[in-house]
Amino acid sequence: MAHSEPDLARLFLPAANVSDWLVDTGFGSGVADPATMATLSGGLAHEIVRLESVAEQAARAPGDYASAFEEILNERAATAVSTKSILAYRGGFAGDLSEPTRTEVTEAASRWRDDGGVRLTDRALLRFGLYQALRLGKPLQFHVGFGDRDCDLHTTNPLYLLDFLRASADTPVMLLHCYPYEREAGYLAQGFNNVYLDGGLAINYLGARSPDFIGRLVEMAPFRKILYSSDGFGPAELHYLGARLWRNGIRNVIQAFVDADEWSEADAIRVVDLIAHHNARRVYQLG
Repeated sequence: MAHSEPDLARLFLPAANVSDWLVDTGFGSGVADPATMATLSGGLAHEIVRLESVAEQAARAPGDYASAFEEILNERAATAVSTKSILAYRGGFAGDLSEPTRTEVTEAASRWRDDGGVRLTDRALLRFGLYQALRLGKPLQFHVGFGDRDCDLHTTNPLYLLDFLRASADTPVMLLHCYPYEREAGYLAQGFNNVYLDGGLAINYLGARSPDFIGRLVEMAPFRKILYSSDGFGPAELHYLGARLWRNGIRNVIQAFVDADEWSEADAIRVVDLIAHHNARRVYQLG
């Protein structure tokens, strides 16, 4: 008997045993929004605002682009828990990531609007969005490392973000997914008070090998800086599988520390609880 997508979602999403879903709303149509995720899963859902989508809205708005961007971002972020950039897919991290001048933004926006205002790749406008997001004070997410084939992997090493991170002050910067740069991301989380990371996406691809990846995540990064993520996208079962693989993987990694008398059982439980939910509740202010 065939099941509809909503039926499968009602089966797999609750089985993932996730209390709070953080939903990137920058994918356009055909993807569940936060309200739908909450209804299908029985949990809570929170919006993550994609900066490049805000830029596309601002390009279609009349008048000054920078002012329109700021207004749209502030309005959308008021009820969101985070912003996100897919700079990794729009040229990568290598190169200048300083804040552009207002003149640079105006000129770049004029060129982009003349070209139709779709699929933002202009470096000045991408940089402008990042600094506007920093001023919100809410967590700013970056896709890092492995992704679709339009992502130039060698330019998504988070070490290229060093100068930007030095200018990011206290705004939390979240490095998502990270493979194969999980050790570099861990170093940054150790070196910067406001840098965090997760291992979503890679875990679903690595499958039975994901415990080794999870082991590398906990090598250098402080335990209060690592967050669980499934990065399930599309089929609802990916959310369930991401949660199942993560639970199996972290159990294998942490249990080995306990068995070797390197950790106590209480330490193991504390660290798993931090990564599973406490860190996300604190950083995203989920209550």
